[in-house]
Amino acid sequence: MNRSATRLCAMAFVLAACSRHGTPGWQGYAEGEYVYLASSQSGTLTHLEVQRGQTVAANAPAFALDSVEEAAARDEAQHRLTAAQKQLADLQTGKRPPEVRVTEAQLAQAEANAHKAALQLTRDEAQLRAGGIAQAQLDDSRAQAASTAAQVRELQNQVRVANLPGRSAQIAAQAADVEAARASLAQAQWRLDQKGVSVPSGGLVYDTLFRVGEWVQAGNPVVQMLPPQNVKVRFFVPETIVGSLSPGRKVNVRCDGCAVEVPATITWISNAAEYTPPVIYSNENRAKLVFMIEARPSAQDAVKLHPGQPVEVTLQ
Repeated sequence: MNRSATRLCAMAFVLAACSRHGTPGWQGYAEGEYVYLASSQSGTLTHLEVQRGQTVAANAPAFALDSVEEAAARDEAQHRLTAAQKQLADLQTGKRPPEVRVTEAQLAQAEANAHKAALQLTRDEAQLRAGGIAQAQLDDSRAQAASTAAQVRELQNQVRVANLPGRSAQIAAQAADVEAARASLAQAQWRLDQKGVSVPSGGLVYDTLFRVGEWVQAGNPVVQMLPPQNVKVRFFVPETIVGSLSPGRKVNVRCDGCAVEVPATITWISNAAEYTPPVIYSNENRAKLVFMIEARPSAQDAVKLHPGQPVEVTLQ
């Protein structure tokens, strides 16, 4: 190989490559977009369900923080809601049946007394006409009859009131208390649920950042995940090639140790030059410019690549 060809192949690692397969290829590397699992609450790490290097399925438990306080708050909120609901039900149904029966018994007794007083008044009126009693006795009988009749009306009204529900304003206020208690329960349950974190999407457990027994501040990631769909390839093409590429174009990815090429699809093309030495842009030296391109393999093929791994990319 002459000196000019040697220089060209030496530039291949940064710019367009002399592929060992005879097809123009470009250099790049695999990269991962990590997902950091954290809790919105602080606490001591009590359970770490995954290990570094483990592959887990979606919704599998990842870790849990101590939740004694949150569980107690949830139980308290549940009891408050139950109490508020019972108070609302009590307002809606009026007095209890035993209380209503007591008033009804008093009404029955008053009706009997009123009937007796009415009969006595009738007899006294007849006796007065016959001259058997004084006018004062008749007046007493009339007053007694009127009093017992008034007592009957009073107890009849009490029975009707006892069967009525609470006033509409009271019921509305208690219903609002029920909704407030229900919202407090939902909030307490949410805080409790935040103490246990599950894997949102299956993939590789890339790293664990805390050990059981350590205090974890709210928002600090405990598990670093790498879902297969988050693996991508970044490679660099010269300025003379970038114009012929577009998102959706199929490429093949080669890597050391890969038994077969990994197919991928271009998803992004940079609009600016990358990793190029300072140059004066002219027709003579613009070939030194390279542009970064991203391509993504399928989730099934992504497991063959590892972040940071050098690759070579060719067009299909």
